[in-house]
Amino acid sequence: MTTPRRGFLLAATVVCATPLAAQRDVTARLAGRVPAAVAAAVRVLADSAAARGLPADPLVDKAIEGGAKGVPPERVVAAVRLVLGELDAAAAAIRMGRVAIPDGETIEAGAFALAAGMTGPQVTELVRLSTGSYAPAATLRVAGTLTALGVPAPQTVELIRETIRRGGSGADLLALPARLQSRVARGANPAQAAAGLARADAARAAAPGQGKPDKGPPPRNPRQP
Repeated sequence: MTTPRRGFLLAATVVCATPLAAQRDVTARLAGRVPAAVAAAVRVLADSAAARGLPADPLVDKAIEGGAKGVPPERVVAAVRLVLGELDAAAAAIRMGRVAIPDGETIEAGAFALAAGMTGPQVTELVRLSTGSYAPAATLRVAGTLTALGVPAPQTVELIRETIRRGGSGADLLALPARLQSRVARGANPAQAAAGLARADAARAAAPGQGKPDKGPPPRNPRQP
């Protein structure tokens, strides 16, 4: 039979093993890709992120990106700190949207939206709009993509709000960036293209049969090559 003290020690071992395993993973991923001083700084920041319930992978990815580009070590660490700040701000905004314990995917999507130019209150509003079949992570990723493509952040929020209000499906929401890019390719600027999408969807919603908007391919992250 396990004694109370032995049970306590076993529990402590499990609790301690998680950050140690995370440290080993960060160390392994950074080995040979960044200077030792950068790796040490990123491990500390990753531990801080984990302690606050934030995903550490974006920090490691940013450090690896800086190392691959030959960015000076101090600038790499500064960039990683900036990402940590965005993750922290995103998590706070998401919690304000009534998600008590946001998962890593949603926090990363929120940080992406903030980096694209959205504000914390806008992230909170988008999370509150994401009910039923609309996952907050997907909504935030679409919003960040639209904003990164040049749509003003308030217009992005309004377009997503109207898409959800009219009963568009999750696929309709995911299709917005591709539909926007199609209109931009035909000569509209991003704000004009977003306004055109809103008008077109409003007309479809009002038409007999209430046809769904054209879908198109999934959104492309404009920050990725």
